[in-house]
Amino acid sequence: MQLRRCNRAHGPQRQMPSPQSFSFGGELLPTDGSAILVPEFLSASDADQYFQALSAITPWEETALMMFGKRVSEPRLSAWHADPELPYTYSGSERTPQPWNEPLRALREACQTRLDHSFNGVLVNLYRNGHDSMGWHSDDEAVNGPAPVIASISLGTERRFDLRHKQSGDTISVMLPHGSLLVMSGQSQSHWKHRIPKSTRIAEPRINLTFRHLFSS
Repeated sequence: MQLRRCNRAHGPQRQMPSPQSFSFGGELLPTDGSAILVPEFLSASDADQYFQALSAITPWEETALMMFGKRVSEPRLSAWHADPELPYTYSGSERTPQPWNEPLRALREACQTRLDHSFNGVLVNLYRNGHDSMGWHSDDEAVNGPAPVIASISLGTERRFDLRHKQSGDTISVMLPHGSLLVMSGQSQSHWKHRIPKSTRIAEPRINLTFRHLFSS
């Protein structure tokens, strides 16, 4: 696992990290929440099969989001799958839930078994090549709860994942390999932003699944 840390600011010393909820994998965050990477969550053959199946059957959509007061198209394709009547609204866009299919049910069960945590929805993103990206953001919508557990599975080409502390500006970068699982929990969404930056050198696609538990209003 390649990990890069960049200290951009020298503010007051922060508190030491609290005990983490999950003890497996490699912890990425020094404080203020948890982000644990499990590089080989899925075997290479299983990851290949899930990538092929989801590429073929996912009802991909191009969604428009509100960014700085303007509606812009997401630089990727996506689909929201969830329990019935459980929409997801982020960046001014409400996503109508698609039903669970067999690959997603199996992957949800694998995450729930590993984490002992229930999930009722998953946002599936398709990065067609390195021109597709995800800008800086936090999954801190109220519907996610005050300390959400986000289970993120990566399939396909490896992409860089950045985390940046909201106050200090400290930045952590890591590569997310095919078949890996990233678990963000605790106060990570309150204190950190994350992104998938563009990379013009990448020509192959990546599918990312972020399982979460939404709370109805």
